[in-house]
Amino acid sequence: MNPIRHAIAHLAPGYFAAVMGTGIVSIGLHDAGVLPLSAALMWIAAGLYVVLWALYIWRAVEFRRQVATDVRDPEIAFAFFTIVAATDVLGVRLAKEGMIAAATPLFLLAGLLWFVFGYLLPWQVLMTRDGKPILARANGTWFIWAVASQSLAIGMAQLRPYVDAVAAPWVGMLAVLAWSVGVILYAAMAMLVLLRVVHFGVTPQQFDPAYWVAMGALAIAVVAGASIVEMERSPMVDAVRPLIAATVVIFWVFCVWLIPLLVGAGVWRHVVHKVPLTYVATLWSMVFPIGMFAAASISLGTADELPAAGLVGQVALVVAVIVWAVVFIAMLHRVFRVVWDTLRTRQEPVRIDA
Repeated sequence: MNPIRHAIAHLAPGYFAAVMGTGIVSIGLHDAGVLPLSAALMWIAAGLYVVLWALYIWRAVEFRRQVATDVRDPEIAFAFFTIVAATDVLGVRLAKEGMIAAATPLFLLAGLLWFVFGYLLPWQVLMTRDGKPILARANGTWFIWAVASQSLAIGMAQLRPYVDAVAAPWVGMLAVLAWSVGVILYAAMAMLVLLRVVHFGVTPQQFDPAYWVAMGALAIAVVAGASIVEMERSPMVDAVRPLIAATVVIFWVFCVWLIPLLVGAGVWRHVVHKVPLTYVATLWSMVFPIGMFAAASISLGTADELPAAGLVGQVALVVAVIVWAVVFIAMLHRVFRVVWDTLRTRQEPVRIDA
């Protein structure tokens, strides 16, 4: 198998996190007024989205057995929810650019995928019986289920001004539904991951960047909640508006508390135990939470008139841009290596033994 086919066969289920990370950094830059760089990242996110769909379809057609195995693997199956979140994040960025005609199909696709994946993937995971305890395999990717729900809530909030009076209450209800499910899922996933840590422990090798999603899932709940609070009136939105408004600041504060913990865990992993810091697909699961925290902080600073949160958001945005650039360059290096190895393999002369 040549290097390209090998890379496709082993393509990580969570690679759409690259679109999520690029898209949310673009959104943060847009909200901060850095429009040229924001636009550049928007088009990079759109390009990644198209390329990844092509690669995932290729993998599903030619490597069905590997895909089926991934869908049933508790350690990576929930990473497929990055497809939902990436679709919504890209749609939100396009909507901010005024491209609602392009964003609307993305929101509708994300809603469909959210419902399908929300029932299919957990069923496949929970019904897995391969002799290994499922709880021992819970990890940071499980929080992506909650992220996907919150991303749909943001998408519906973006779509709300463009629908008619008949569809408006349903869009508002779906936004509240997605936000509520996301919050409950976060609590459930946090409990399961914590139980895993308590009962089975986590080695430095197992504590990969995907655990940053524990913070990112709360940060996106802040943005989703703020978006619902700002939505136009509808029965469901009006019923929960005070409750959601009271929770977003609490969620943001908990995000702040989690960041030193996650940074310390990274030091424990790479400095104390000397796990090599190399490019892996899950690094994009660290880019997105940092960018999402920046966007949530900037949103709180403007919408809720919290200057301290806005200042934190500006600093976090600078960090997010730097981390995005490093991971993006590392990804390009990996892609070029795969392509180069493939070309070199094809140019090697065929040896014929006498």
